[in-house]
Amino acid sequence: MELYAKGKRGLVYLTDFKGEKIAVKKKNPSSTAIARIDIEAQFLPLLNKHTIGPKFLFFENNELGMEFIEGMLFEEYLVTASKAKIKKAIDSLFEQMRVLDALGINKEEMHHPFKHIIVRDDKPVLIDFERCRYTEKPKNVAQLLQYVSGKKIRDMLAKKEIHIEREEVISLSKEYKQELDFSGIRRFLKLL
Repeated sequence: MELYAKGKRGLVYLTDFKGEKIAVKKKNPSSTAIARIDIEAQFLPLLNKHTIGPKFLFFENNELGMEFIEGMLFEEYLVTASKAKIKKAIDSLFEQMRVLDALGINKEEMHHPFKHIIVRDDKPVLIDFERCRYTEKPKNVAQLLQYVSGKKIRDMLAKKEIHIEREEVISLSKEYKQELDFSGIRRFLKLL
């Protein structure tokens, strides 16, 4: 196995499994986090049923085997993709966040998902579910709204003639948190 990526809590290796290149995640020995790989192994099969995340393959000896997602980070994609493709990717991301919220699962880190969204074949794939947890008040949609309305992403989107008004997003976020009604978000996405 070759080391592919090193994170605070996990190490990701690439290896061959049944003729396919896959990712295997192990605990980073320097991490004090407890059972993070176990958490990801618990949530990934459930999320796969909703076409979210890399395909779960196995969890054995504290090693999580999953599909290797090859692509580019979301922010790199915003620089290279067309306006139409970016709008579809953003729509897909919000739909995935809506599903997570409906399941009562908080992914965490979606307000700063720099390394958590890989775009493969113009479709965003979420990775890193080791901080997932069940909650009565999930914040995935709200966190993604915060992310896309931040100055850096707004400026990147403006270069593609996709304009996001921060005040509108703050209002949408408040409305969504109170009602968990996605219709305002859908209208917002259609107007991008």
